[in-house]
Formats: sequence, structure tokens, C-alpha cells
Amino acid sequence: MSKKGILVVVSGPSGAGKGTVIAEVMKRSDKFDYSVSATTRPPRPGEVDGVHYHFIDHDAFENLIMTGMTLEYTEYSNNYYGTLRSSVEGKLDEGRNVMLEIEVDGAMQIKTKFPDAVLIMVIPPDYKTLEKRLRDRATNDEDDINRRLLRACDEMRFFYRYDYYVVNRDGEAGRAAEELIGIVESETRSTRRNPGFTTDFFIN
Repeated sequence: MSKKGILVVVSGPSGAGKGTVIAEVMKRSDKFDYSVSATTRPPRPGEVDGVHYHFIDHDAFENLIMTGMTLEYTEYSNNYYGTLRSSVEGKLDEGRNVMLEIEVDGAMQIKTKFPDAVLIMVIPPDYKTLEKRLRDRATNDEDDINRRLLRACDEMRFFYRYDYYVVNRDGEAGRAAEELIGIVESETRSTRRNPGFTTDFFIN
């Protein structure tokens, strides 16, 4: 059994239901910790520091970037968003699996720094379902829906850069969560993640 935890990166188009699937994973398994991202944008009403985001001022975030204390980051609407090393590495060393929900560009940054990270893309069963979900939200105007659909097309270009995919069908987030848990469980038994297994086998 691998003693070090696995860094699990979950991405997918807006409307894929990533957050719902991750919530199901956290309910069904005690082997995962969720890494809270950091941002320089101000908290919205009801958001709690350390729960929804780590809220950091702009200068402090740039200092974290310069000192290599971010695993990945991006800038959007004049605000930084990213993952702090302090939120991930200690938990991995303790043998905990750490889950990140980040965009595709961040996932590619993670893969460069953590080649052993497992990248999983959560997707709806088809494009029509994705469009229907975005429209059914009734919170986005037509321009925003079209932007999200166009971005989904860009994100799907990275499909083959991911290690696995999980299809999140309507009303079946629990099933998708079980598939994700199964993927990580299989990874813990990967021979490449257990280089000292045969030595322990003969010694013990």
C-alpha cells in the first residue's frame, strides 16, 4: 500500500456538476481532504475564510507566487486564484488523498509540478445535456451561456491530457462519485506507487 497520499485534480466544463460529485465523494469516503483555493477577490456575503476560499490580499498573493508557495494560479478579472502548497503537501505526506477542483490551465500546471497527480475530467454525457443544464439554471443570460459553451469546447481539447474521465449523468452524481473513488483506490495499488513493496514483502 502506498504510504503517501494522492493528489487528485478534478476539472470539467461549467455545468458538468463537478462540485456535486466532489460533495458526494466527501460524504462517501473518509480518505479524502478537499483543498480550499486561495483568491484575492473580496468575500461575497455568506462566504467564510478558510471554508469557501482563503482570502488573501493582492500583494501577499504575488509574494506567494514569487516564493514558489503556489502550486498553480490564474488571474481572472484582476484577481488571482490558486492553490497553496501549504494546503496540499503536508496532507499528502500524512497519507491523505487531496482533492482539487480547478480549471484546465491550473490542472496542466499541477501536472508539471506533480507528475504523479491523478487528473480526472468530470463531464456530462453529451453536449446537449451540458447546454440544457446551463439553460435550466436560469441564472445566466444568453451571452454568458454561449461563453460557457465555447469555453467547454476549449476545455474538451485537453481531454486526452487527463488520466481518467467520469461521466456525471442527470441524477447519478452518487454513481459518478463511486467511480471517482474507485479510480483513486486503484491508483493506490499501482505498482509504480509502491516501489518498496517487494522489499517489505520479503523482510516481513
